[in-house]
Amino acid sequence: MAKIIDGKKIAASIRSDCKIRVEKLKDESGVTPGLAVILIGEDPASSVYVRNKIEACKAVGIKSSSYRHDADITTDELVVLIEKLNIDPEVHGILVQLPLPPHIDMERVLETISIDKDVDGFHLYNVGGLVVGKMVFSPCTPYGVVKMLESENIPVEGQNVVIVGASNIVGKPMALMLMARDATVSICHAKTRDLAQFTILADILVVAAGVPNLIIPQMVKTGAVVIDVGINRLPNGSLQGDVDFEGVSKKASYITPVPGGVGPMTVTMLLVNTIEAAERHAVQK
Repeated sequence: MAKIIDGKKIAASIRSDCKIRVEKLKDESGVTPGLAVILIGEDPASSVYVRNKIEACKAVGIKSSSYRHDADITTDELVVLIEKLNIDPEVHGILVQLPLPPHIDMERVLETISIDKDVDGFHLYNVGGLVVGKMVFSPCTPYGVVKMLESENIPVEGQNVVIVGASNIVGKPMALMLMARDATVSICHAKTRDLAQFTILADILVVAAGVPNLIIPQMVKTGAVVIDVGINRLPNGSLQGDVDFEGVSKKASYITPVPGGVGPMTVTMLLVNTIEAAERHAVQK
């Protein structure tokens, strides 16, 4: 039976450290880390995510401010808001909650965010930096997964890693971060033929496809480490990952639950990045 990697517990430990870092920063430089969160439209899931992020900030002493706008805001208006936040000395991190309405030029919006305030790690500079290992901030979800593996002392070097899902937010940066740690990485996606022939080879299987119960026991090698990034709301309101947790946990050596696995880590790494941005700002003052 697999050992459950408790994301809540790991996140709580990191957040305790965050609180100490915030207090130290305030005492030594008078700087309070500040995060600006931008939410466009009325997407219920996005509203929940934003509320969770604001509550998490409050718990560790980060000052958060939210900017909510109707879905009919233009790209130009959004860019003007971000440019104002870029020069605000009390804002150290800027987060634009995705997805954005289809009429907004997401690429332009993300690239307007100052590199030094891109705490989500989505700016082209940070994405490119992943390739050469010189990013300013790591994207929060892959960063959280790396921290989970580290917390359980799970070796990555030389391991076969298979990532299911090739998004710019999770799959691709996850691959680059694990390659930087000398793993052998394969990325599978919606067009991959016979997914099981890849997943069965994985020492570490990271699933971020957004398809409930996509990974079943027959697709997983005995003793594999399984990280389930997927979070899907079923018609009955319950949350379900991309992995058949009950079945796969009988074969895997480690597995993350949904909820309570990767989710808490994503928010926690956002806090870490925001504090890091404030610490850099304090040094430059």
